[in-house]
Amino acid sequence: MKVIAFIGLGVMGFHMAGHIQNSGNEVFVYNRTKSKAVNWQKRFGGKVLGSISEVAEISDIVFLCLGRDEDVREVVAKEKGLLDSMKTNSIIVDHTTTSADLAKEMFLFSKEKDIHFIDAPVSGGEVGAKKGILTVMAGGESPPYREVEAFIMTYSKHSQLMGKTGSGQLTKMVNQICLAGLIQALAEGLNFSERAGLNGLDVINVISKGAAQSWQMDNRAESMLEDFYEHGFAVDLMRKDLGIAIKEANKNNSYLEVVNIVDSFYEDIQKMDGGKWDTSSLLRRLRNKK
Repeated sequence: MKVIAFIGLGVMGFHMAGHIQNSGNEVFVYNRTKSKAVNWQKRFGGKVLGSISEVAEISDIVFLCLGRDEDVREVVAKEKGLLDSMKTNSIIVDHTTTSADLAKEMFLFSKEKDIHFIDAPVSGGEVGAKKGILTVMAGGESPPYREVEAFIMTYSKHSQLMGKTGSGQLTKMVNQICLAGLIQALAEGLNFSERAGLNGLDVINVISKGAAQSWQMDNRAESMLEDFYEHGFAVDLMRKDLGIAIKEANKNNSYLEVVNIVDSFYEDIQKMDGGKWDTSSLLRRLRNKK
């Protein structure tokens, strides 16, 4: 049996680690805020560790689900990080959405210690994490990916190795690029239907059966019509993701015209104190316009 650990028990990681535990594996967990780890243990079992060094010393595979590039860098590569004491041929799987450059940096640092690093951002949100139906897009070498794939599939409906290190993060950027336009289009459509005097739920019931259907429409249209945004994927995190994509686009000379516009709309929502609102709150911005 492989010794499995999970670091980062936030909105996503809490449930992802739980699925690994429930699949018959004992999971060791660590979280900077210990109370979250204790709550996780009360719900799922497993064992709580007190430091990253403890995680590193005992683990064959460590899953990460953190916030930003610097969080990953600190946990993996800085003093008393994972690379200080992980065993040769152990594996780090990073589910954090980061820059591709960060993934490449961590891969090289890990390689120097004969440790494998896989960048593996996810899509599907909190609902997907709870239900175990996330989509995982991975970058890295094939043998270690195949070794961890079965664990990944405990909380995923689809996982795919996209190519060399950084490919997972680049694929996640494509996901967020496409998502930004979809959410704004749905917000504009719902706002239009309201101002045209139509029943929003009836409209969604009809158009969701045709070419306009999307995950966002199926899972967010009703809460948007109710003007409820205290859930889901936060605007602050979406702006972080879009910022990563915009920076990468500037490097590879691609054009993110719609993304840049929608990013500015999310900035408007932050100015409305909506940084923690779900990304579908783009509709509230339109409703507030005269």
